[in-house]
Amino acid sequence: MTAIADDRPRLIVLTDIGGDPDDTQSLIRLLVFSNEFDVAALIASASGTPGELKEAVTRADLIRDVVNAYGNVRDNLSQHAKGFPASDDLPAKVVSGNPNRGEKAIGDGHDTEGSNRIIEIVDADDPRPVNIAIWGGQTDFAQALWRVTQDRSPAEVAKLLSKIRVYDINDQDRIQPMIHRRWPDLFYVLASAPAGQDKRLGAYRGMYLDGDESLTSRDWIDAHVRKGHGSLGELYPTQTWTAPNPHSTLKEGDTPSWFYFLPHGPNDPAQPEWGGWGGRFQPTEGGRLYRDAKDAVEGHTSARATVFRWRPYFQNAFAARMDWCVKSLEDANHTPIAVIDGDAARIVPHRDAKPGEMVSLIASSSSDPDGDSLSYAWSTYPEAGTYRGEATIATDKPSVASLRVPEDAAGTSIHMILAVTDDGDPPLTAFRRVIVDVVER
Repeated sequence: MTAIADDRPRLIVLTDIGGDPDDTQSLIRLLVFSNEFDVAALIASASGTPGELKEAVTRADLIRDVVNAYGNVRDNLSQHAKGFPASDDLPAKVVSGNPNRGEKAIGDGHDTEGSNRIIEIVDADDPRPVNIAIWGGQTDFAQALWRVTQDRSPAEVAKLLSKIRVYDINDQDRIQPMIHRRWPDLFYVLASAPAGQDKRLGAYRGMYLDGDESLTSRDWIDAHVRKGHGSLGELYPTQTWTAPNPHSTLKEGDTPSWFYFLPHGPNDPAQPEWGGWGGRFQPTEGGRLYRDAKDAVEGHTSARATVFRWRPYFQNAFAARMDWCVKSLEDANHTPIAVIDGDAARIVPHRDAKPGEMVSLIASSSSDPDGDSLSYAWSTYPEAGTYRGEATIATDKPSVASLRVPEDAAGTSIHMILAVTDDGDPPLTAFRRVIVDVVER
């Protein structure tokens, strides 16, 4: 059984559920990973995208429908890992926000249950950051910031802001520039195509565009999610807008927002430039705003590549978690434990090395909870580091990697990625990242 860490990330989700059904898709996936988080709130913000619906509403009832279905499979999930929220705990985390949106809905008289809950969670006596995944509009979040700015001293506001990390999908309420202008020290990842470009170029759309799109098909969803996987899987919608993906099934355009905070190996939420399942991002001038970066994957260079490069792995992980909804511990697969030089921690280690020096990493202590056989794959992640030349990894033994630091790499960093994959069904992969910091001779 997978153990639970005491330092699980705190997570708040704001969702515009009630429009495009991909929010329901993302929520179903989140709940089968909910043991990895301390889920603090699920906030129903204004439904749909601006202008999509005929009326201004919030649909907390749709969140509760998914939460209730989760309750039917929660006990089976708990056979496989500790930390899944109790069925009767999650409903209290569901609250509504403002059915209206934008700057006109921020200020006096616009406090909501959602905005008040955000303040309450951030104010809690807890040293962990509060990670806020914004799937729809930011209005309730902005209202929370407005309220504390009105009521507290600048020092108190600064303290509150220092505890928050935001991942915003596409600036739906078109108020991100205002948020950045008023609170420039706020840690804010904005996943969105640059202004004036095709909106489909946004990093988060790598969830369903490019790469192996067969993993987003109706056949894949039926086999691994909807059929024979319990009442939660049966709720997974099968029709959404995914063009130019031809399948019109899996979209989950909001899933990268919480993938970004998922503590699973290759990522560090404090380091947007490093990349992970939620994408990779680069800093902008001034403040702590990060925007889409680009990766080169299989001859395709784009922001979407920063997400779709991981799709085979996160889809297998989803399939396995859906199996957990109905299968016994013995009949399901579980993720290996990747160990480098005896270290199994989730913290990304650093190694200092000089130009020309050999850096060796040993992963032979890695293990699999099901006793499956393991394979090892080593690679560099060039865009995540600062060295722009070619760095080559040699593997005389599959579980041992050696990197000869290039002679011209002084003052740069090289990111080495280990992927440990079992031979279970579906095969699951654990990742570790090691950063080689190249110092002067």
